[in-house]
Amino acid sequence: MVQLRLPVQPDRDGSPAAAWIVRTEPPIALRDEGPLAGLRFAVKDNIDVEDVATTAACPAFSYRPQRHASVVQRLLAAGARLLGKTNLDQFACGLNGTRSPYGAVPNAFNPAYVCGGSSSGSAYVVATGQADFALGTDTAGSGRVPAGFNNIVGLKPSKGLLSTRGVLPAAQSVDCVSIFAPTVGMAARVLQAAHGHDPEDPYSRKLKLVDRPFPARFRFGVPDRLNFFGDELSRLAFVQAVQTLQELGGTRVAVDYRPLAGAGALLYESALVAERYAALRSFFDGRDGDIIEPVRSIIGAGCGYSAAEWCEAQAMLRSYGQLADVMWDRIDTLVVPTAPTIYTIAQMHADPVALNRNLGAYTNFVNLLDYAALAVPAAMRPDGLPFGITFIGACGSDWQLAELGQRFHHATGLPQGATGVPLPPPESIPGLAAPRTVKVAVVGAHLSGMPLNGQLTERGATLLRSAHTAPDYRLYALPGTTPPKPGLLRVAPGSGARIALEIWEMPLEQYGSFVAMIPPPLGIATLRLDDGTQVQGFSCEALATEHAEDISEFGGWRAYLAAQTERVA
Repeated sequence: MVQLRLPVQPDRDGSPAAAWIVRTEPPIALRDEGPLAGLRFAVKDNIDVEDVATTAACPAFSYRPQRHASVVQRLLAAGARLLGKTNLDQFACGLNGTRSPYGAVPNAFNPAYVCGGSSSGSAYVVATGQADFALGTDTAGSGRVPAGFNNIVGLKPSKGLLSTRGVLPAAQSVDCVSIFAPTVGMAARVLQAAHGHDPEDPYSRKLKLVDRPFPARFRFGVPDRLNFFGDELSRLAFVQAVQTLQELGGTRVAVDYRPLAGAGALLYESALVAERYAALRSFFDGRDGDIIEPVRSIIGAGCGYSAAEWCEAQAMLRSYGQLADVMWDRIDTLVVPTAPTIYTIAQMHADPVALNRNLGAYTNFVNLLDYAALAVPAAMRPDGLPFGITFIGACGSDWQLAELGQRFHHATGLPQGATGVPLPPPESIPGLAAPRTVKVAVVGAHLSGMPLNGQLTERGATLLRSAHTAPDYRLYALPGTTPPKPGLLRVAPGSGARIALEIWEMPLEQYGSFVAMIPPPLGIATLRLDDGTQVQGFSCEALATEHAEDISEFGGWRAYLAAQTERVA
């Protein structure tokens, strides 16, 4: 294996070499088969690859590991091929991608703008199609902000789901390995291959992930206070994203953002920052010339806190968590801008601390409060830069977020990253069980556009197709019903008419409440369709049709109502 350490200048394919630390020739591979066979990936340079130097963007810190990180080993065993290691904000400290001696990683759409960090190189190589997926790390948003800035997916799993053995800590108790991919489906496939308990990781957990999707009608929380730092383009893009979610069946619910913001502020403005210092203490002390600013100042701020102050900060964090968790009684997922704005590289160099803090306005609290998150592309702004949103859920909701995130991503019609390639068809999310549903045929007031159709849609039912009964039924206009309703009566085979109907699919858990709303003389029976299949559907008691008008000649309720309207006109 030859390691190609790249200079900070355009690479052979025209992309900035600052995105790469090392490329391996040929790619590292264990096998040619498996669920990820044929896929190429890269890893952030704070994740160990056997016999390839880990620098964390600090050459003086460099060491050569003797083992792959657990997550790398799992991906290689699944058939993926490792291309090399990618640039990052030094020691994974930053959300902008400019804090590296190897150079600032540019935005994939406009090189004057930041790529986002700290996992900047991993996001860039996925967005430009140089890798099929990549690993980053996420302590405070590093696996999400670069995804939002480069029109790709950033999956931040529940803490402990992916092993961090062989990953240089930033703040070990809240660190996560993250996944960048052009689509949610691919990110989910990688998560399926990579996750699993690891006894060598002190923070690994045996998590039972929820295996059912959110309902078709879902509730999404939005912070009751949003700050886009004067960026009107991002604000409008978020407004459009909220509208898209509502069109997909979501109901917007305002949530109190104060406890979330309070928790996020603790990461750098309390004794919790001592964990960043603890991760590097043996190297950090006395190495002033080897660590760049502002990384040195940020990590160094953790030196002065006492153990008592750290305990106080932990108690305050738990208090914020208790206040925040009540929102899950009212919502299925929380939706936030992945980042509220974006800056040029020049702006970031001029004010690196304050502007970096702004980028983490909606990311810092997630790991501290033990949530899962998924950053998904939402729009291309009029200035040609991407905008993304993040779905946040309770610990263990990873597959649910993936299913909803994929629904949203495909509704945007955006291409994959900066490649211009259209999104492929949606994939099955691997960790979800097949939904339990029931099909029900409707013939009258529940038809789409009719007065009672809301009883179906509010229960998450979706229209599958239009169809007709076998010629074994008669349709009657029932007198005195409000709203007007027909009755479908089964008669001798071949002595009736083919009656138009719609077939809807409803979550099984909603079916009982739907049937309970059906008033007599109507009920549910097994209907025979003209293609020979059977389905549950509306029927009527024979006694109720004795004095009702037989409208079978119209072939369906909709045609009958249209004829009545024409007659009145």
